[in-house]
Amino acid sequence: MKASQFLISTLKDAPADAEVVSHKLMMRAGLIKKLGAGIYNYMPMGLRVIRKVEAIVREEMNKAGAIELTMPVVQPAELWQETGRFDKMGPELLRIKDRHGRDFVVQPTSEEVVTDIARQEIRSYKQLPKNFYQIQTKFRDERRPRFGLMRGREFIMKDAYSFDRDQVSAKQSYQVMADAYRKIFDRFGLTYRAVAADSGAIGGDLSEEFQVIAATGEDAIVYCPTSTYAANMEKAEALAPTQTRGAATQALTKTATPGKSTCEDVATLLNVPLNTTVKSLVLATDTLNDKGEVVKSQVWLLLLRGDHDMNEVKVGKLPGFEGGFRFATTQEIDDHFGCKPGYLGPVNLKQPLKIVADRDVAVMADWICGANEVDFHMTGVNFGRDVAEPDLVADIRNVVAGDASPDGQGVLAIERGIEVGHVFYLGTKYSQAMNATFLDVNGKPQFMEMGCYGIGVTRLPAAAIEQNHDERGMIWPDAIAPFTVVICPVNMDRSEDVKAAAFKLYEDLLALGVDVILDDRGERPGAMFADWELIGVPHRVTIGDKGLKDGVVEYQNRRDSESTKVAVAEVLAHVKAKLGL
Repeated sequence: MKASQFLISTLKDAPADAEVVSHKLMMRAGLIKKLGAGIYNYMPMGLRVIRKVEAIVREEMNKAGAIELTMPVVQPAELWQETGRFDKMGPELLRIKDRHGRDFVVQPTSEEVVTDIARQEIRSYKQLPKNFYQIQTKFRDERRPRFGLMRGREFIMKDAYSFDRDQVSAKQSYQVMADAYRKIFDRFGLTYRAVAADSGAIGGDLSEEFQVIAATGEDAIVYCPTSTYAANMEKAEALAPTQTRGAATQALTKTATPGKSTCEDVATLLNVPLNTTVKSLVLATDTLNDKGEVVKSQVWLLLLRGDHDMNEVKVGKLPGFEGGFRFATTQEIDDHFGCKPGYLGPVNLKQPLKIVADRDVAVMADWICGANEVDFHMTGVNFGRDVAEPDLVADIRNVVAGDASPDGQGVLAIERGIEVGHVFYLGTKYSQAMNATFLDVNGKPQFMEMGCYGIGVTRLPAAAIEQNHDERGMIWPDAIAPFTVVICPVNMDRSEDVKAAAFKLYEDLLALGVDVILDDRGERPGAMFADWELIGVPHRVTIGDKGLKDGVVEYQNRRDSESTKVAVAEVLAHVKAKLGL
């Protein structure tokens, strides 16, 4: 490609609404242009990156035996009504009507449609396993779209769906996809982690997220530096303490703590470690009748150490919480504690409730909690003597750096990541809802076992930029760069020698199949270099009249601080070596 024939539209400054680095740089480099809230035009430079991501994904999916198809962006509501998701999903599901008043959705995902395909096409166990995938536009009506392609409303995603005869083969299909994803992300040239993820209401352990490591990532990734253990925060287990509860050594005392409603403030006031305090979280679960009306509510008191935070996913899996939970109302809190939040505790309750203690709290002695009276806390609190033993002891907290690794191979560390892929075992959730069956070896109908596997195609370039950039702009890995090599001839319009050398190298690289662009726009050197450093092309060759007289050109990798002089006769071999050709 010649730059004069391409569209290069760089900006000195990013738009005011661009927040994160990737959004700013993609806008400045002309990769995307905003059309509406969370909706972007993929400009030629950005589309080249997206197409390279798609090509890698497609190649590895095909190698793994998946079959490509395309399902409509606009889907009939009837299929979504079969699974109940038409009503259950919130406003992020864009619902529309056609001219006849029939309901449709603009799909955020395609489980219903692909299950409908499977139930029509797959009749016998002999046709299984099958894996269908697409690379298609999706739409989720985010309440607050932000961060450019990181959280847009319209996006491109690769979604795949496996169908199997039983759980054993379904797990095999899952592993094939998990292995394919590792190959895909290895080829992207990004630093990533595959982390165990919570599998939600489906249960089981077959769920992994693929996270690109970036300091600006929204997700906390838990891992052990000395082993292969990795999980997201929701999934990571906080092991039970090895020590047992000590004997009480302090008397129960009501202590004045005026204006100190947080564990941090109380610990500071009393000059004690934060981990000697206990925070009280009040939740409620509701029992509903057939009409969906609340007929009974149960109030729960969750006790966590003052330096720990509640993990809502773990709490949602506790006995009694399976139907969901909410934070207790002001009235419920007053009925049970007779006090406003900030000074709550399990001592001297007005009404009985159920107490759940985190594992670390369960082994504490002489701890501090709210006194159920404004401006007072209780010190020297002990289970058995001052408070009844908890109704349940469980892991209900987020892990912290330094906790023991669940695999016993060291301690945990935490870093930030951006989720760009997810592999997930679905089971028969959709096949049962939509009666997608096949005849087994005995001629009996069975529900198909399913898995789903997604990659955020347009999110991935943004994640790559968050991980790879500097003060000058983006730094693309070779595999997904818009162009792999840029040739920058200086004053080509004034020197036939420069023009001839630039075009010769350009033609030689094209002959090798290299994705090269020749900047023949006639820009000043400073402006030309600034454009390509902003755009982030990984390899640059600069050709100037002075250098040619000395028999050299300059090569510079985007990550290099300085250029390297290379003999004209050796430049092609030098670039080939840098590209691994």
